[in-house]
Amino acid sequence: MTSNRLPVIIILLAVVLVIAYSSVFVVNAREQAIVVRFGQIQSVKTEPGIYFKLPLAFMDADRVQIVEKQALRFDLDNIRVQVRGGSTFDVDAFVIYDIKDVRKFRETVSGDREAAEARLRTQLDSSLRRVYGLRDFDAALSDERVAMMLEVRDDLHGDAENLGINIQDVRIRRTDLTQQVAPQTYGRMRAERLAEAELLRAQGTEEGQRRRAIADRQVVEITAEAQRDAEIIRGQGDAARNRIFADSFGKDPSFFEFYRSMAAYSSALSSQDTTLVLSPNTEFFRYFDNSNGTTPPASPQAPAPAIPSN
Repeated sequence: MTSNRLPVIIILLAVVLVIAYSSVFVVNAREQAIVVRFGQIQSVKTEPGIYFKLPLAFMDADRVQIVEKQALRFDLDNIRVQVRGGSTFDVDAFVIYDIKDVRKFRETVSGDREAAEARLRTQLDSSLRRVYGLRDFDAALSDERVAMMLEVRDDLHGDAENLGINIQDVRIRRTDLTQQVAPQTYGRMRAERLAEAELLRAQGTEEGQRRRAIADRQVVEITAEAQRDAEIIRGQGDAARNRIFADSFGKDPSFFEFYRSMAAYSSALSSQDTTLVLSPNTEFFRYFDNSNGTTPPASPQAPAPAIPSN
């Protein structure tokens, strides 16, 4: 009797285990889950943990759809865009996004990530063509590229929000000239850069001449001011010297006469090639006459000597 019941008990335990196993599902930190019952969203699980549902998902009851919670990416390659002026680029771009509203994501695209990315890829293609078409050739190769990507991201924001998706970033991986227009474009760029270089050189030459003219004028002005100040100082020095000589002559005429004679001897006899043919009794040599050991007095009738100007 017991042996006949054992298979039944085993079957019942197996059924219970299967029902228990199918009634439990686990959501990890990188996932979020949608519980769908008879085609309608029953609940959304966005936090990691263990959850319960109706077992055995028969007759379309309580199916669990797992949706990624982490940042996702899709690429758009080899898009040919035309800028203002007619030049064309081959562009590769990519989008970083995450599924923010799981319920809306399920309702709009049935939770199908590929379908959502297809819609966003179409919008990205259109937005890239519009943003590039509003700008000149150099914009995509300059710092303006960052602003262009922000503009594309804003364009995608509306459609993405309707899908329950949040656009985190839009980036350009490659921007290359097409083979048909590359030689002409590079030639034009080279000509423009050469013209710009010539203009800069001409401006530099003009600025250099202007600065040299200013410097030359300043040199003339500074030199004239220095000469003027030097003449003033020299005149003041001569006046002070003459005043000192005059004071000295008034205090001791004989010493002044002696000093003047010594200065004249030093000036006249400074060179070894100097030859003087004079009478020993001339006034020039009167201080050499020292027969009695006294210095001859100055002649009272002699006029006061002139003050040297140098």
